[in-house]
Amino acid sequence: MRIYHLSAECYPVAKVGGLADVVGALPKYQCQAGLQAAVVLPYYDRKFVRENEFETVFQSATLLGTRRLFFEILKEKTNKLGFELYLVKIPGLVDRENVYSYPDEREQFIAYQLAFLDWISYSQQSPDIIHCHDHHSGLVPFLLYHSKLYTRLANTPTVFTIHNGQYHGAFGWDKLSYLPEIDLTKTGLLDWNGGINPLAAAVKCAARYTTVSPSYLHELTISSNGLEYLFYLESGKGVGIINGIDTEVWNPKTDPMIAENYTAAKASTGKLKNKEALCKRFNLDVKLPLVSFIGRLVLEKGADIIPEAIEKSITDNPDKINFLILGAGDTEIEKSLQELKELYPDQCNVYIGYNEELAHLVYAGSDFLLMPSRVEPCGLNQLYSLRYGTMPMVRSTGGLKDTVIDFGDKGGYGIRFDNTTVIDICQAINRAIAVYNEPATLQTLRKRMMGLDFSWDASAKKYIELYKSIKPTTI
Repeated sequence: MRIYHLSAECYPVAKVGGLADVVGALPKYQCQAGLQAAVVLPYYDRKFVRENEFETVFQSATLLGTRRLFFEILKEKTNKLGFELYLVKIPGLVDRENVYSYPDEREQFIAYQLAFLDWISYSQQSPDIIHCHDHHSGLVPFLLYHSKLYTRLANTPTVFTIHNGQYHGAFGWDKLSYLPEIDLTKTGLLDWNGGINPLAAAVKCAARYTTVSPSYLHELTISSNGLEYLFYLESGKGVGIINGIDTEVWNPKTDPMIAENYTAAKASTGKLKNKEALCKRFNLDVKLPLVSFIGRLVLEKGADIIPEAIEKSITDNPDKINFLILGAGDTEIEKSLQELKELYPDQCNVYIGYNEELAHLVYAGSDFLLMPSRVEPCGLNQLYSLRYGTMPMVRSTGGLKDTVIDFGDKGGYGIRFDNTTVIDICQAINRAIAVYNEPATLQTLRKRMMGLDFSWDASAKKYIELYKSIKPTTI
């Protein structure tokens, strides 16, 4: 079975968020299970691309409206990532450094999809499944089935995975001319709320759609930025499959990015060594419980109330708790956190930006990981923290609810709270302080966390079962 994954991100080629981690791991585990999985990514002028060898396997031109665009398909020569990696390069449009935020982003991703379809329609080897991820590849299912250019592929089943249903990639009907000749009687499949909506089109046209956790599948019918009714109507072909993590990359026993490697049996001493390195770097007291946050500083992650929650917790618990923030995003949130750092230099520190190596050390050296998300389709950070014996403190939503059991419940190992509020966060922090002051209990919970299996093995099998359940599309 040959699978093509289409995505805007893939670790380690180009990463902005969790989408990259999923697309960088799932195909590898599918290949290990016997499938022929490949990733097709837009070309980015980034370190991975510059430092590895690629060969041109296809060249042609596609039309974006009246613009004739030359493109080439580049293949990484050695399958270094554990799967075939292809890059779509279009000079002057799909060959830049950053993944998002260009003024012509719509044109970039439409052209990327058209170039992929042009290439694969000429290829001698047809895929068994085309697996699209998020709105950046959301037009592919529609075009496969309703454009005359791609009739050779019209029976190819498509699967669409929603990593974040808040972003649709919508644009106006004035850009319909960007698409190749289509069956104009089917334009309703592109439409939502008076515009062309790639995410909605993919949900309508794909054979099946998946979400990255079972709870998020239900939550999309309640909150999906205007698509709630669509998800209600199409719920019969939706499946929730929890993300896994790459246990080769995220392994405290072998991780080269942390201060000292350790196993569950030596979690106490191993985590202490990493905590010492982390606290020395950020001028924090190693004897106090360390609560960390890693992620984007945006409303979706609940980051806007973190400064107030930290200040209240420090005020209520002087010299009893430390905080470390690693992230970037909203400038006002960044400013508030920097002010906290100046106000409480011995209990709070901040790293504005993202540093992959530092993130690994934070997971290994922290005692608790705070995730007060308003929306969290799956979440990977809590899975990384569990792998490293760091207790996740999460709001009960989406994948956080599916993967973290409160330590007060049978078999539990984390801290859960119901609302993204300062009061809820502070209560969770007070519980963290209490459990930290019971070393035997904390050690038992750490061993339980590190014994959990959130690898991609089980999730990859579920995707394979889903693929096999889909019959070729008949138009």
